[in-house]
Amino acid sequence: MQKKDEKGITVKKDDDLSEWYTQLLQKADLIDYSDVSGCYILKPRSYAIWEKLQAFLDKKIKDSGAKNSYFPLFIPEHLLVKESKHFAGFTPEVAWVTETGSSKLSERLAIRPTSETIMYNSYSKWIRSHKDLPLRLNQWCNVVRWEFKHSIPFLRSREFLWQEGHSAFATKQEAEKECLEMLNYYAQAYEDLCAVPVIKGRKSKREKFAGAEYTLSIETFLPNGKGIQCATSHYLGQNFSEAFNIRFIDKDDKTKLVHQNSWGFTTRSIGIMLMMHSDDKGLIIPPNLAENKIVIVPIIIEQEKEKILKACSDVAKNLKEFNPIIDSREDHTPGFKFNDWELKGVPIRIEIGPKDIAKDSVVVVTRHDGKKNFIKMKSLKEEIKIYLEKMQQDLFDKAKKNIKNNTVIVNNWKEAEKALKEKKLIKGIWCDTMNCEEDIKNKSEGAKSLNIPLDELEVKSKKCFNCGKEASIICYFGKSY
Repeated sequence: MQKKDEKGITVKKDDDLSEWYTQLLQKADLIDYSDVSGCYILKPRSYAIWEKLQAFLDKKIKDSGAKNSYFPLFIPEHLLVKESKHFAGFTPEVAWVTETGSSKLSERLAIRPTSETIMYNSYSKWIRSHKDLPLRLNQWCNVVRWEFKHSIPFLRSREFLWQEGHSAFATKQEAEKECLEMLNYYAQAYEDLCAVPVIKGRKSKREKFAGAEYTLSIETFLPNGKGIQCATSHYLGQNFSEAFNIRFIDKDDKTKLVHQNSWGFTTRSIGIMLMMHSDDKGLIIPPNLAENKIVIVPIIIEQEKEKILKACSDVAKNLKEFNPIIDSREDHTPGFKFNDWELKGVPIRIEIGPKDIAKDSVVVVTRHDGKKNFIKMKSLKEEIKIYLEKMQQDLFDKAKKNIKNNTVIVNNWKEAEKALKEKKLIKGIWCDTMNCEEDIKNKSEGAKSLNIPLDELEVKSKKCFNCGKEASIICYFGKSY
């Protein structure tokens, strides 16, 4: 019996998502596993995606007036515990350094779970006058959160990459304006690069960042029926400035506490993008995130080999701006190469054989829909641009339609319970109380609030869909990562 070729993905996304995702990441050459559970190696293919996202956001952040900096990985315990709510929120996830060599440290050092405490210790030294404000710093770094839940590469890992911005302002109005500005940049990164539609909103009291006055977030809903937090921007108010004594003398010669924000975007974005778009054949990478937007596969007949390879080279030069790859491997068939590049998610495949050369054309195949088109050489560059733009839009539209089709407006718990069992995203009028949210979580076996949308939506009821108390805000709920 012929052995089944297992180079490709051997399970369907809809049948076994966990196994599908594991195979996708490994067989598409995105990650490898390290010897530390929950920590992963990002291989060049996945890191290139991160670099695209990083470049986009880095420009947005700098253009807004914030500057890049870097603070130490290690945080002394006495700093981490200064803001009590913040510390309590992170305590279960903190990894500690307690000794070096054979000597015990006099004070434990936390491995950075987030940098508020170490950065604000410096802010208290640097800020004296209103002339020192605003102070807006960002850093690109790694953080460690020793989660005990089941780790999922990109979506939930013990070490991950991110940017974290930390700012201080003289007024609440300035801080709140920036808090929303940064959230909008994150939404642009997801929608314009990742082709992932997001819901912009405010987190519930229960789900807000530990130590914040409120948290703004962008959320999305994946095809497997789970919601996921994409990025956050926190208005910290004066909680940390009080704890760290960050004060300034204002224009009226009065000493005041600064108003602060923190905001962050992580490599979770890669996992969300992969989960949203990829299929049973492998990766689907939106063109705006693809390092190589084109692969050229020569269909070689030995007697015309040189002619065909030259045609491939000429096409690659013409399409240089799309960073094309020529797959001239001689130990694999064209069919093998087609499957291999579909697995790796290159947006467009161009096939060139003797018949195509004779017609002065090429075959163009788009990864997301498998459509085959015959394009004349003279119009190839213009057509490729159109196909890439269409693919980017198609992916976004498909994801948006899926979210819309799986969102249910609910007016009572019976409707909510039914929708949650059917793996739907629900929205309804809600009271935003911790007791009610805990009740929903317990009754639904894990559903929680995603966020309270910033744009108001029309619903019939004016009572909380769960507890029946008077309520006026709208909130999204669902099972989530």
